[in-house]
Amino acid sequence: MKKVVLVAFSLLVLVVANAQDSVKLAKKPKKDWTKSSIANRPKDHFLIQVGYNHWTKKPDSVQSGGVPLSVNFYFMMDFPFKTDPRWSAAVGAGLAIDNQGFKNTLIDVAGQKADRLGFYDVGDTIHFKKYKLVSTYLEAPVELRFSSDPENNMKSWKGAFGVKVGTLLSAHTRGKTLVSSTGATLNNYIEKEKSKRYFNGTRLSLMGRFGYGIVSIYGAYQINPFIKEGAGPDVRPFQVGITVSGL
Repeated sequence: MKKVVLVAFSLLVLVVANAQDSVKLAKKPKKDWTKSSIANRPKDHFLIQVGYNHWTKKPDSVQSGGVPLSVNFYFMMDFPFKTDPRWSAAVGAGLAIDNQGFKNTLIDVAGQKADRLGFYDVGDTIHFKKYKLVSTYLEAPVELRFSSDPENNMKSWKGAFGVKVGTLLSAHTRGKTLVSSTGATLNNYIEKEKSKRYFNGTRLSLMGRFGYGIVSIYGAYQINPFIKEGAGPDVRPFQVGITVSGL
């Protein structure tokens, strides 16, 4: 019995040793990324984002409604690192449009009723069935990027993080379909009120995204207040959604 155990143990050791040798032989040598060929990779491209826009720190008295949609369009320039083209830096410019919907609400963006930005509950009187606040920014994003396979970019895992600086181009409310307090339609028309009076003219945001190929999931958070200090609640917009980009 001892001889059988000894023979079995010897065979096991031999199998393990051969397996380790096979693994060593199969192990790929470390790739020299400095010799990667990315000459055919475009240096400029469009980046499109569609996401859900959420107001953090929003007071409970402000009733959200509808679909809060954020849409971003950027033209980007990519600059790969010579020492390792898996990494690159990118800068660009474009437009960011945020839609924040509300329910049974009137927003006094022009300051006709008070010196602060007022959010008024109008559910018990005539109001708009659909109501939203739209803000449009000219933005300049800056990203640090990583691609797991820069030579085959369409089949590569990718990640990026960075910041973006924006300047407010316009802000307006848009109400559609006037209804009574019971919800009965009174008039089917659209009303807009435009003013940047209470909103910060500059937006600073942190952003990040991760995905595969041309599609990735992104997130962005505004680190400075959306509304001017003392003019209203200290809300900080946050977006999460889908990015489509060549890089």
